[in-house]
Amino acid sequence: LSCHKCCLRNLELISKVRVNTQAVLKRAQHIQGQKIPKKQWQAAWLLKAVTCIDLTTLAGDDTPSNVHRLCMKAIQPIRYDLLKKIDMHSKGITTAAVCVYPSRVADAVTSLKAANSSLPVASVATGFPAGQTPLKTRLEEVRMAVADGATEIDIVINRTLALTGQWEAMYDEICSFREACGDAHMKTILAIGELGTFTNVYKASLVAMMAGSDFIKTSTGKEAVNATYSVAIVMVRAIRDYFLRTGHKVGFKPAGGIRTAQESLLWLTLIKEELGNDWLCPLLFRLGASSLLADIERQIYHHVTGQYAAYHELPMA
Repeated sequence: LSCHKCCLRNLELISKVRVNTQAVLKRAQHIQGQKIPKKQWQAAWLLKAVTCIDLTTLAGDDTPSNVHRLCMKAIQPIRYDLLKKIDMHSKGITTAAVCVYPSRVADAVTSLKAANSSLPVASVATGFPAGQTPLKTRLEEVRMAVADGATEIDIVINRTLALTGQWEAMYDEICSFREACGDAHMKTILAIGELGTFTNVYKASLVAMMAGSDFIKTSTGKEAVNATYSVAIVMVRAIRDYFLRTGHKVGFKPAGGIRTAQESLLWLTLIKEELGNDWLCPLLFRLGASSLLADIERQIYHHVTGQYAAYHELPMA
């Protein structure tokens, strides 16, 4: 009960939070203007980005075969001969996880098991992407994904609760998802493009972390506005504030619209500058992406050969 009272007190504090919009936009502009590393330093940072990717397929026409191809690409994300040229072929470079719809979890688990891989399977649950199905249904979806072998669950918040300032109700709902996840890691998607203000994003970030989220994630990738540097700054500063207050490190996952190698380098820069080197690992940083890997592999190909590859030279699997 005392813990619940403490939580209510914290939720009351949340209602007083205000974000300085101009300061956030100025900082975001600075991030976008950063110089990115070149040559072997760029290649090293790009490989770091690969190890943080949740390689994702969330299409209406997903089948066991394209999920299988995704899993094989996640296990060997960069062509072996390219890695060998830069002496990285024996470093065990894989993506961080594969991410699929709940109904495709069993397919992904089967493919990875057959390949003798321990790569985690993440699944978007809780009525993704809108989160507008009944709570009972959303909880059952989480439990089914976990039962099928998902070890990471990307949940979506009920945006209505955030937009109407019902922070206690949102906290309770996320706590119920946390319980349904069991031992699986829980990433909470804020759908920042639908939250209206930076202040709402900051408040939602804190509530999600207080309710037990292992990660907070920007977007489903299905909104009109997805991962932006300005919103990311608000979220990572909430993570930093939460860490300073509790000593607990929560991860961050930008997702939606991240397609180029150069963008991935800017995301890594943002994390390094705002949260420090501890967060530059798959345990605390993920990039949600489906097409980003192809561009990173093209850049590695260019670093090794001095030429740009056609996409057919770097197939999915």
